[in-house]
Amino acid sequence: MKQLLLIVSGGIAAYKALELVRLATKAGYGVTAVLTKAGAEFVTPLSLQALTGNKVYQELFSLTDESEMGHIELSRAADLVVVAPATANILAKLASGLADDLASTLLLATDKRVLVAPAMNVRMWEHPATQANMARLAKRGVLVVPPDVGPMACGEFGPGRLAEPPVILVAIEAALNDGPLKGKHAIVTSGPTHEPIDPVRYIANRSSGKQGHAIAAALAALGARVTLVSGPVNIPAPHGVTLAQVETAREMRDAVLAALPADIAVCAAAVGDWRVEAAAQKLKKDGSGAPPALHLTENPDILAEISKPGPLRPRLVVGFAAETEKLAEHAAAKRARKGCDWLVANDVGGTGIMGGDENEILLLTASGAKPWAKMSKTMLAAKLAERIGDYFA
Repeated sequence: MKQLLLIVSGGIAAYKALELVRLATKAGYGVTAVLTKAGAEFVTPLSLQALTGNKVYQELFSLTDESEMGHIELSRAADLVVVAPATANILAKLASGLADDLASTLLLATDKRVLVAPAMNVRMWEHPATQANMARLAKRGVLVVPPDVGPMACGEFGPGRLAEPPVILVAIEAALNDGPLKGKHAIVTSGPTHEPIDPVRYIANRSSGKQGHAIAAALAALGARVTLVSGPVNIPAPHGVTLAQVETAREMRDAVLAALPADIAVCAAAVGDWRVEAAAQKLKKDGSGAPPALHLTENPDILAEISKPGPLRPRLVVGFAAETEKLAEHAAAKRARKGCDWLVANDVGGTGIMGGDENEILLLTASGAKPWAKMSKTMLAAKLAERIGDYFA
């Protein structure tokens, strides 16, 4: 039986640690919990002990535990150390090598892999200090389950919500098995493209990049080396991926081709179908009442291009289709026309999916079309990544 050492730090999201324990034990893992002083403000040692079936550790200077060098034993006995939720404070300690309580001492003393699931206020998550700490931890090989985007207990909205326990469990399973996608290279496109009209205007769409970024994070959690090619978005790239920032469809095409060869390509970006010849100066009204003529030119079709047979074609190509009517009919036609292996289709007509936090899709493969129930984009990304992992198993 694989053993987990679960560190529960402070924050309202600590209640989700109880569900994570339930899922982990149901999956056959042994769990030993460490509860920080702040974590005990939100969940009780008795709750964790009842669910894990093991003693819950809290104190660094326990005469009983430390007579056997408990902090060393705990840090070495587990197969994986999981911090969920991981507050800004404990992440800063881990990044700086501080050891002033049991949890931080365990993290410094362990010789096992560490997986963290951050949870905090959006401003704390986006603060340069936190982002610098996350970058430092990623370089050290610490695994990260990125936080969700959504409303928070404090009333604010944005990235910082603890990932859902099933998503964390998938990352745990991948870490303990080195990940089903270890050794695989995945290219993920995300976000919109901006096609300039003049120096101040552009043609774009409402894509937020949330789904594409979540997929990049989920594939990385399963061990893949991920290249994320992203158009202009307002969300940070997941830690542990290689980011190529682009603006136009042609720049996205060039970045995708430059990232080849790859085993997997997930084209989740909402690429602009058309572009115009951008004016060198800002277009102005001339008083005639007639708008300037915009001559549209078709953009390159990235999905169709990388789906063509050839030595650089990824083994699995997954396309996306945002439709407003006749979802199944238009999606099936697009999959046949593009030549991709799978197609993820969703109805974005007045549903709030584009730019929202949830998604409801129809997955088309060679074996047919299967609807997926509405779920968070993070959950959908984890489920899709898991299916991709099964494909390569």
